[in-house]
Amino acid sequence: MELKTPLLSLSGIGPSLADRLHRLNLFTVEDLVYHFPFRYDDFSATQPLDQTRIGETATFRGELWSIKNTYTRFRKVLTQAILNDGTGTVEIVWFNQPWLTKNLKAGDRLQVSGKLNRKGSKISLVSPVWERIQTPEVENFKPRELGIHTGRLVPVYPETYGLTSKWLRYKISQILPTVLPKITDPLPEDIKDNMLPEAQALQQIHFPDNFGQVRKATERLAFDELFYIHLQTQMKKADWKEKKVVVPWKINQSKLTGFIKKLPFKLTNAQERVLKEIIADLKSSQPMNRLLQGEVGSGKTVIAAIAAFLAHTNNLRTIIMAPTEILAFQHYETLSKLLGPLGIEIGIYTGSKKAVSRQPSAISNVIVGTHALLSSKLELDNVGLVIIDEQQRFGVEHRSILRSKSKSPHFLTMTATPIPRTVALTLYGDLDLSIIDQMPLGRKVVRTHFVPHVKRADAYKFISNLVEQGQQAYIITPLIEESETLISAKAAKVEYEKLQKDIFPNLRLGLLHGRLKSKEKEAAINQFKNHEVDILVSTSVVEVGVDVPNATIMVIEGAERFGLAQLHQLRGRVGRGELQSFTFLFAETESPQVVNRLKNLEKIHDGLKLAELDLKIRGSGEIFGTLQSGQWNLKIADLSNLTLIESTKLAASKILGISPNLDKYPEIKAKLGVGLKEIMPD
Repeated sequence: MELKTPLLSLSGIGPSLADRLHRLNLFTVEDLVYHFPFRYDDFSATQPLDQTRIGETATFRGELWSIKNTYTRFRKVLTQAILNDGTGTVEIVWFNQPWLTKNLKAGDRLQVSGKLNRKGSKISLVSPVWERIQTPEVENFKPRELGIHTGRLVPVYPETYGLTSKWLRYKISQILPTVLPKITDPLPEDIKDNMLPEAQALQQIHFPDNFGQVRKATERLAFDELFYIHLQTQMKKADWKEKKVVVPWKINQSKLTGFIKKLPFKLTNAQERVLKEIIADLKSSQPMNRLLQGEVGSGKTVIAAIAAFLAHTNNLRTIIMAPTEILAFQHYETLSKLLGPLGIEIGIYTGSKKAVSRQPSAISNVIVGTHALLSSKLELDNVGLVIIDEQQRFGVEHRSILRSKSKSPHFLTMTATPIPRTVALTLYGDLDLSIIDQMPLGRKVVRTHFVPHVKRADAYKFISNLVEQGQQAYIITPLIEESETLISAKAAKVEYEKLQKDIFPNLRLGLLHGRLKSKEKEAAINQFKNHEVDILVSTSVVEVGVDVPNATIMVIEGAERFGLAQLHQLRGRVGRGELQSFTFLFAETESPQVVNRLKNLEKIHDGLKLAELDLKIRGSGEIFGTLQSGQWNLKIADLSNLTLIESTKLAASKILGISPNLDKYPEIKAKLGVGLKEIMPD
């Protein structure tokens, strides 16, 4: 068995089980070995029944005296057993596991872990974890099977339907003894310092003897995760800087000043600062590779328009790529208003609409589009500027294809996602960062309220009153349809029907979600923009691209399912006009943790602060899964740990300072997993 051995080839793993493993992105033995626990159940206290207090969690060893299945009035199966450990007996109850009577029989010696309960005069264990006790005298004794699921710190893994932590624990326990001796540690001693060897860290992360071992294993494995990310980003940045093939742009200051003066608004100080940073890049002989971060409504599109104008004055073409047609059409309309009067032709190229001038004279076109811009059918020449909006939704390969459409264009990537500094330092270390941290003057703060169940009817009445006065509202749901795994989540279709029938029968409701066809989406948005619809029920697809100044109300169902930064982005869709706007947060559960987290939006209106806060509350894996867009699969590193980020960044710099192409560190180069051409495609 090797690390690259496919899981499907292992004993006991057939096509059905392999499909379930694939849902967790587990394809090879290596994937499974690096599938880390997210918590541990502490079943390490092994003690007699007569010395255990009610309510205490412990592990008990004893003989199974009896086991049987019984049925409740509602025909649900209860499996009842009696365990004796020599000091007393305890009743064990399992729910809906009738197969246990075939796996276990009276006389079996078991080790069980759970919380001791009392009901009347009986003490019981409800749904405990169990495993057979084996001794060397038992035939086919396998030492690794002793104390995998009980009697220790028991790892709990990310799971999927039909694939439990118990199965993952058992399979990993089978694999580790074979593969760990084959893992050589690629880190030099001066980098590794006093951290655990990699193989030992893997053993301890899966089957630790105590929490001290968990801490030491996490320290090493988290270091590795961020170290290899820094290696990639620093190598990409160095490669980019070596491409000194760009002819510096000529900036005609009088034309630029004249264009800015004709804008329908004055640039903020933050926009002016960012513009200076971009112009400095454009005047350089190195191609720009900059990330522009700014909240919804902060004026990123205006900066993009100015950059496109400068491309036009240098007889170069601009491509602007957006992740959705909604956002692409929004940019198309905005840029047409800003650049059209100057005679700059704006083209649109999406899956449903392809309006790009093919006239030779149209060399200075600005072309806005979606993934369709990547099509080999679209031939573009003289591209000097590529702007990618909501860049975290595109992968490295997308930027590579766009880059190939020109010799070496300038790249400006934009995002409305508030990115904490620690995340930007790590995931986007290859990009120069500009931040628009100032909203336009006169932009009213959106009043935000967490609405408990008991006040929901009052909120609906308030919304009705404003809508009847001519204002409009969004109602956001986290899912399109009801899901078996998220039964309580509101679905856009179901919510739309309920709201139209029971809550707002006299108002006009529209429906928008990601599964609609492009023409249907466009129609739904246009109906809302044209005020043919009072309330738009939508999934979070409305998060970007929909700009309706008359919309003053944002209602978010299942708000606890969103990150604080995403909720902040959603509420940025209102407050675009002169009227006071409101956001109402509805939650399915109202635990103190949920309520306290959501109430942060009532008092904090800075997206970066909210993102930093959510990073601390929920962790990087929960918050930035979407933001990573598949590039970085962080499993164990904490992106709020600035000390770790800085130390791994320095370590990567030290290694690359000695060997820029890693030729002196072949094991690190191999561990990186891809060749240099794949890291930095031309």
